[in-house]
Amino acid sequence: MQVVPISSLDSPDLRDYRDLTDVALRRVSEPAGGLYIAESGKVIERALAAGHRPRSVLTLEKWLPEVEPLLAPYDGLIYVGDNELLQSLTGFNMHRGALASMERPPLASVADIVAGATRIVVLEDIVDHTNVGAIFRSVAGLGADAVLITPRCADPLYRRSVRVSMGTVLQVPWTRLPDWPEGATVLHDLGFHLAALALAQDAITLDAFAASAPTKVALVLGTEGDGLSRAALREADSVVTIPMLHGVDSLNVASASAVALYALTARRR
Repeated sequence: MQVVPISSLDSPDLRDYRDLTDVALRRVSEPAGGLYIAESGKVIERALAAGHRPRSVLTLEKWLPEVEPLLAPYDGLIYVGDNELLQSLTGFNMHRGALASMERPPLASVADIVAGATRIVVLEDIVDHTNVGAIFRSVAGLGADAVLITPRCADPLYRRSVRVSMGTVLQVPWTRLPDWPEGATVLHDLGFHLAALALAQDAITLDAFAASAPTKVALVLGTEGDGLSRAALREADSVVTIPMLHGVDSLNVASASAVALYALTARRR
């Protein structure tokens, strides 16, 4: 990629980076927009390793030695400017080094994503990008095979999700799952037992479920406030709960995912 110093923000080629507020970035980074923003040299490196192609890169001059070797095989431009200029362009301080505008790959089918998988995670309508990123990091670190997200779930390739996940959203296979009941039919046809993580009087405890878990488990996690929908609970084969103490009824969904995955993957190992 060619290095291009910038001294003004008039170039239309900088539009991918202009005013990267939450609302603006979500508008341009949805699948129809065809791009997502990778932030930091480590995340850019993981995106390239996943086969994603950069459209351009924006960085401070001091970070150029870190990012330029990663991008040498690719066509495009590396825009370099001072901190004040780039902050006025993006709307935030670029202390993580670099931003890359990446071409968004097409989503694979559910069957392709879960081929050979025995432990997967389903995210139903989780809208907090921080939680989505944290769950992907748990999935990668604790050995689950893939993530499926429902149509209203937050975008894993949103900048905050990618950053919180430490780039693992670029490593873990994922795609979107149809709404219930179609989504459940798809998973049942692929041989998965749907285990809904929720509070319910008839729920089985996590340790009891893990002790005799089916070969193929889809762990279903719900929204931050209300938890899983009635439709998700209706389609579940088991309802699983994490026993709590001292009057606490539940964990944050990202924390709950880590506990549940550890129990399930440790038992499998």
